[in-house]
Amino acid sequence: MKNTIVAKFGGSSLADSLQFNKVKAIVLGDERRKYIIPSAPGKRNKGDQKITDLLYLCQAHVQHNIAFNDVFNVIENRFLQLVEELDVTIDIKKYLEEIKINIAQGASADYTASRGEYLNGLILSDFLHYEFVDPAEIIFFKKNGIFDEERTQKAVSERLLKIDKAVIPGFYGSMPNGNIKTFSRGGSDITGSIIARGVNADLYENWTDVSGFLMADPRIVENPKSIKKITYRELRELSYMGATVLHEEAIFPVKREGIPINIKNTNSPDDEGTFIINDLELLNDMGTITGVAGKKDFTVITIEKNMMNIEQGYCRKVLSILEENSVSFEHMPSGVDTVSLVVAQSQLQDKLEKILKEIEMKCNPDNIEIHPNMALVAIVGRGMLRSIGTSARIFDALAKNDINVRMISQGSSEINIIVGVENKDFENAIRAIYNAFSK
Repeated sequence: MKNTIVAKFGGSSLADSLQFNKVKAIVLGDERRKYIIPSAPGKRNKGDQKITDLLYLCQAHVQHNIAFNDVFNVIENRFLQLVEELDVTIDIKKYLEEIKINIAQGASADYTASRGEYLNGLILSDFLHYEFVDPAEIIFFKKNGIFDEERTQKAVSERLLKIDKAVIPGFYGSMPNGNIKTFSRGGSDITGSIIARGVNADLYENWTDVSGFLMADPRIVENPKSIKKITYRELRELSYMGATVLHEEAIFPVKREGIPINIKNTNSPDDEGTFIINDLELLNDMGTITGVAGKKDFTVITIEKNMMNIEQGYCRKVLSILEENSVSFEHMPSGVDTVSLVVAQSQLQDKLEKILKEIEMKCNPDNIEIHPNMALVAIVGRGMLRSIGTSARIFDALAKNDINVRMISQGSSEINIIVGVENKDFENAIRAIYNAFSK
């Protein structure tokens, strides 16, 4: 649909009546903003609680036969206050009472968690005078819980192309039996992307409380530079490594259609933000790297065996041991006689000893070394494809800051380099690499 923008607003953008009014001004400020995706109300201040967290808590109380009235009252008062301050006509108390009864009768966690978006969607549609569309009627999952892309695409197109302007709550859809099914936390981003693809939008705007992506985490690097343009692939790499402005799965629906994403700030709507664009689009103004991000708390299991390279199926045997123990790995750098498994410590928990014994029994290694408390730092950028000496600059910066590199991995795409350092060096590594490329 030409001249169409799909706009998703996060929890911080819809936390209270003041934020609702900002959203209204943004939406009505451009006639192209026809389909609006709201999240549940977020925190109004540091001491506040997210509505979704409170709803999960209600469901947990019921599961343990504990009264949840006090928690639900907080939710109820929040929405009643919103309705009163916005002066909308919707009878929100009726919906709240229905939800409370359903939770008390053992409603699923998915249903319960989704009600924040549902209620916020009802209020926002009334406030904007847009039609309300329940995503349970147009976003579908298969029996196994996997998103039903084909059925959803057809339903979204057929339904929304008949509606000029609509509010569609984020985060959830429905199973074949009609039960509510949610995406993972932050899934409203995915809903917005699905809707953008379904209506063939010109642009998908994702409104949050920051003016786009930054080259590094501002909690680590002081006043990092903003990223004006980033490709889908670069975003995927940075999101995977902890850059959390946008849900990492949200890019897939729009990527297929080449629909750009614009990350915008509800509190500073005139800021340009960050454009996420097609991988093939030429970026003349980009530097060597786009951003640097990382995560802590990995364990590296290094397996050594002479002539490993000619032993067929060796790595398969190693990986099958992880699979049998329901453990996934992040990276698998290898040499002629060595292979290393990088595993999140949260995955291992109390399984490490058992996994090591099975490797000893089934793989007969010459030696196994364990390196816990490791961090991964990803340096991402399409500019690295045409820049000579990028790796040298990275390792020179780390060396000058007395940071020991324990692992190096580069993807075949050549748009990222991942280095493994000790947890204690993580923040210094981020700062050192950022400073090496930002000047």
